[in-house]
Amino acid sequence: MKKTTSIILGATAIVAVSAGVAGLTAYSIMPEEQNKTLAFEEVFQVNPNTRLAAFDAMQMQPVDLTKAAESSVNAVVHIKSTQESKTQTVTVRDPFYEFFGDMFGNRGRQQRQVETPERVGFGSGVIISKDGYIVTNNHVIDKADIISVKLNDGREFQGRLIGTDASTDLALVKIEGEDLPTIPVGDSDQLKIGEWVLAVGNPYNMTSTVTAGIVSAKARSLGVYNNGVESFIQTDAAINQGNSGGALVNARGELVGINSVLFSPTGSYSGYGFAIPTSIMTKVIADLKQYGTVQRARLGIQGRPLDNDGQVMSPDLKKKAEELGASEGVLVEIIHENTSASGVLEVDDVIVGIDGKRVKNFAGLQEELAKHRPGDKVTLKVLRDKKEKNIEVELKNEQGTTKVMKDNGMEILGAAFRELPDEVKRQLRLSGGVEVTGVTDGKMKEYGVRKGFIILKANGQYVKTVEQLEEIVKSATRSSEPVLFLNGIFPSGKRAYFAIDLTQE
Repeated sequence: MKKTTSIILGATAIVAVSAGVAGLTAYSIMPEEQNKTLAFEEVFQVNPNTRLAAFDAMQMQPVDLTKAAESSVNAVVHIKSTQESKTQTVTVRDPFYEFFGDMFGNRGRQQRQVETPERVGFGSGVIISKDGYIVTNNHVIDKADIISVKLNDGREFQGRLIGTDASTDLALVKIEGEDLPTIPVGDSDQLKIGEWVLAVGNPYNMTSTVTAGIVSAKARSLGVYNNGVESFIQTDAAINQGNSGGALVNARGELVGINSVLFSPTGSYSGYGFAIPTSIMTKVIADLKQYGTVQRARLGIQGRPLDNDGQVMSPDLKKKAEELGASEGVLVEIIHENTSASGVLEVDDVIVGIDGKRVKNFAGLQEELAKHRPGDKVTLKVLRDKKEKNIEVELKNEQGTTKVMKDNGMEILGAAFRELPDEVKRQLRLSGGVEVTGVTDGKMKEYGVRKGFIILKANGQYVKTVEQLEEIVKSATRSSEPVLFLNGIFPSGKRAYFAIDLTQE
């Protein structure tokens, strides 16, 4: 056994020595100029255009965010939104129906009065004008009956809602005051990834809280706004519940975003938050103040992004991109009629730029379009037949025109409404409906709708509350075919049908 081990070890030693000799011999016969040790830069070729971060003794000091915090904290307000208790009529199953049958002719149903509890929510807002205009998130004040605003100095005001836009989750609120503290609005387009920012707001109902972080990414899309406009600034500054509507501020103290979304599996901060950039906010809020509704430009296409935040493309999309010679941009798959794109763009065009700015995905395209109003002209850079082409496009609204859209809401109908009383429901054997209680000058009178008409359906949807009817009317006025189809009944039992043109003059 010992002898066997000795033989093995001896063989190993021989191999090692032989390898060493071979190595030495090989090294010795190399040309003399190759014996020289090469520097890293000589082995690997560095791009000469690469720029390094330039620091001097002053720039290497820690970033001072105290001034930015001081200038912004006083302009960020605490918002309390209250939904008052309401009494609602609901239909429930009659518990005696199975035992005694339909004794009361109610088809096994009963009407009951239910009182909803008062609901209170908290959030933040940013004062953007010294006379009291405040920008916040739509979800902070949505369905609020009372909006209370508290400043950092302890003053409290009653807020008045000017307008909302669910597509961008923005809202404009007004308080009555003078020489109120404001934040200067900066240009979010100038933000760079890695730049320091502050998140200022009221997390967990704790007022005047400032957290710091960097810009982690731009033009993020999360799919949280149900096909709304999304092009978020992503930051690792801590954003929690209650920060919604607060300020994202750069190191100069300029407002660059409105904190809006907490993306977390736990419901609290876990690394990233998202803010609506001021490039979108400024235009939306200006429209709400000036017109009462957002003048939104639509391109009128459906398609797919070729670079969706670095997500891996499906095999068919990858093959398509290779055929088109594109690696990023928005692939046009459908072009809707009577839109900005019809007659201008073609299927399989790839939009790679707008007004000189690069477009990587839908979020970037949406952000650029959100800055414009119908009637504006933009230049799209399109990849067509593997060649780049600049195309000028006149933007149109949802109705396919360049007219200003008005937020008429229910007033365009020129009528008053109420939910159908229980007594009338029993008489006519109806489960719901909205009654026209008065008609003045407006679309209802123009198309022959009279007082007493009970609306059962609007545009194919059952209507039981005035709020439901209002949502249907708003949706119809903004569509490409602004028509309101009403199905209903008069108290006499006579059925009626109306088609009302909601086109705005």
